[in-house]
Amino acid sequence: MASVSGAAGRPARQNWPVAVKRSAGILLHRTSSGGETEVLLGHMGGPFWDGRDEAAWSVPKGEYEPDEEPLAAARREFLEELGLPVPDGEPVPLGEARQSSGKIVTIWAVEGDLDPALVVPGTFTMEWPRGSGRLQEFPEIDRAEWFGLDQAREKLVKGQRVFIDRLAETLAARR
Repeated sequence: MASVSGAAGRPARQNWPVAVKRSAGILLHRTSSGGETEVLLGHMGGPFWDGRDEAAWSVPKGEYEPDEEPLAAARREFLEELGLPVPDGEPVPLGEARQSSGKIVTIWAVEGDLDPALVVPGTFTMEWPRGSGRLQEFPEIDRAEWFGLDQAREKLVKGQRVFIDRLAETLAARR
């Protein structure tokens, strides 16, 4: 392939095929006794997120392979991260969003309820401290909580906040 010049005579960036990571998840929501919409979020586990609160929460989600159906992956990841199945409810697509890492996240909203005290999170293994050669196991999430939509926007990592807005629009359109 010939190199094409970009601005100021620099070689243009070539469009080589790159495998884009994809993640799928379920944004569980309910209506509180006060009539407010709440969503269930998980605080990310592991040493990088320890002691952080704002922008340290996530929709229960995880990566999937190209041959896996995204909604099936979202249900599997919910179960793996929370140790509980997705409550019965009709999944409503909230679309995709590209994260700052380049990963594409696809989320479905499901109306339902569950008790965060029953969550038994899955775990992952990583070298910690970095460079030590010692593998340690950490929870995928270290806690799950219900939040109103405004508070959820603050708690979520930046790239997932769009799903709160899409949920609010979807629910408003139903009313």
